[in-house]
Amino acid sequence: MAQWMSWIKSNDKEIIAILNDLASKAEESAKLLVELFTNFEKINEVHSRIEKIEKDADKLTHSIFEELNKTFITPLDREDISRIASKTDDIIDYIEGISGRIINFKIKSSPPYMLEIAKEIHNSTKEINLMITRLNKVKADKSIIEHCRTVNEIEHRADVIYRKAVGELFETNDIINLIKMKDIYEALEHASDRCLDVADSIEDIVLKYT
Repeated sequence: MAQWMSWIKSNDKEIIAILNDLASKAEESAKLLVELFTNFEKINEVHSRIEKIEKDADKLTHSIFEELNKTFITPLDREDISRIASKTDDIIDYIEGISGRIINFKIKSSPPYMLEIAKEIHNSTKEINLMITRLNKVKADKSIIEHCRTVNEIEHRADVIYRKAVGELFETNDIINLIKMKDIYEALEHASDRCLDVADSIEDIVLKYT
């Protein structure tokens, strides 16, 4: 019996460890997105690095689901863990999609406002990474809620930039460019929204254990 309980405990730690790795991947990919818009001449190199992170993140997410399926007792509710993993993976998927669009649409220079939004997404992923590392102490660490609210504020700032950017897009007569840029801006907004989804999920967990 003691041996079996020890197996459950080690699996418990494994789930949190994988979730930590996934959060780190999200922060790393967001940092690379900032680098992409800052050093546009390195776009192909940066995109390749983001692609690798996205593939690694998919494997980590799959591993979390596998651990949940074979673990009787989980560190947090299964639904909460699944949602955090899925939404964190979504952030990385959107970031990879953004860099891919930049290449496929043959964008030659960093579009206005995209670097600003990318920086806000990076700020959110840093907060998410910090919060997820504290999930194993959620019952004792209520300061996590403040970080959730910070992500909410960041998302609001990103949304303001997004609306301004799209508003200015419609002042152009270049319809093809408008369609391309709007698609990329929308992907940036979705990435920011997924950050907020993760923060909201974490806040729900903290409140549940309060």
